[in-house]
Amino acid sequence: MEHAFTPRRIVLTLAAVAATILAGTVGFRQTLDEAWGDAFYRAVITASLFGLDSRPEGRGAEALTLVLVFAGVAIFGFIGALIVEAITRGVVTGAIAERRRRRTIEQLRDHYIICGYGRVGRQVGDEFADAGVPYVVLDFNEESIEEARDDGVLYVEGNGTDDEDLEAAGLSRARGLVASSDSDADNLYITLSARSIRPELFIVARAADPDAAKKLRLAGADRVVQPYSTAGKEMAKLVLKPQVAAFLDVASATGGPDLRFEEIEVVEGSGPVGQTIKETDIRGKTGALIIALRKRDGTFDTTPQADAVFGIGDVMISVGTAEELGALEELFATPLGR
Repeated sequence: MEHAFTPRRIVLTLAAVAATILAGTVGFRQTLDEAWGDAFYRAVITASLFGLDSRPEGRGAEALTLVLVFAGVAIFGFIGALIVEAITRGVVTGAIAERRRRRTIEQLRDHYIICGYGRVGRQVGDEFADAGVPYVVLDFNEESIEEARDDGVLYVEGNGTDDEDLEAAGLSRARGLVASSDSDADNLYITLSARSIRPELFIVARAADPDAAKKLRLAGADRVVQPYSTAGKEMAKLVLKPQVAAFLDVASATGGPDLRFEEIEVVEGSGPVGQTIKETDIRGKTGALIIALRKRDGTFDTTPQADAVFGIGDVMISVGTAEELGALEELFATPLGR
C-alpha cells in the first residue's frame, strides 16, 4: 500500500508551489512594474490565500491575481486531501499503535523470540499461540512483517543478527529463542549473537542440512531441527509403520484433541518429592501417565518403573488429556499434607 506522503508527491507539491510563486512574481513584475521584492511578496500573499496586499490596477494584474488564488486553492486542497488520506490509511494512528506495541514488548518477561517469520516461523508461532505462550517475532522482510501484522502478533522489524534488534525484542528477559530463518548463515549468526549475550538461554535453530546442523550446535544451539530430513522420516514412517503414525497423531497435541504431551518439573515444596511413582499413585489420582523421567543430572529414564523416586529438579514427560495433565500439575504444585 502506497503511503500518502511519498517522496514523489512531496516533490510534485513543492514544485507546484514554487512554479506558482515564480509565475506570480514574474507576472506582477511585468503587469504592475513592481520591484522584484514587492512582486514576490504580492505573489506569496495571493497564492497562500492569506489575503490581498491591495487591489491591483489593470485587467492583466487582476486576472493574474485570480489565477494565483485558484492555483492556491488547488494546491492547498491537494495537501488537505493528502492529510486526510494519511489519517485514513493509519499514518497517524499507526504511530500510536507502534508506541503501544513497543511498550507491550518492553513489559514482556519469560517470553520467546522467533527470528524469521517464514513458513516455519509462522508454524512455531501458531504452536506458541495454542499453548498460550507469549512470543515476539523478529524479521526484516516486508512480507513477513505484514504477515505478523495481519496475524496480530507482537513483532520487531529488524535483523536477528543485530544485537540491538535482539534487545528490542527483549532478549535479556526472554526464556528462549527460535532461529527459523530460511538462511543457515543467518541462523548461525543469530545463534552466536544470542548465546554471547545470554549464555543460559535455550536456543532452537533450523538447519537445511547436516553440515549446517553441526555448525549450529558448535555455535551454541541447544536443539537443531532439519525440516527436510524430518519430513522425509515422517513420510517413510507413514508408509512403513502406519499404525504407529496413527497412534502418534492421536496422542500428540497437534494431531488430536484427546491426548497431549506435557513436561512438568518437580520443584522444591512439591508434595510428591521423595516419593515413588507407586506411592504417589499418579495414574489413580490424575489419570495421566508418566512415560519418561529426566533426572536433575540430565540423564533420561525412558521407562520409569513404579519404584522411581521423584527428586527436586526432575522433569516428568507425561501424556494425558488436558484435564488429566491439569490435575497432575495441581498435584505437584500442592505441598505435602494438603
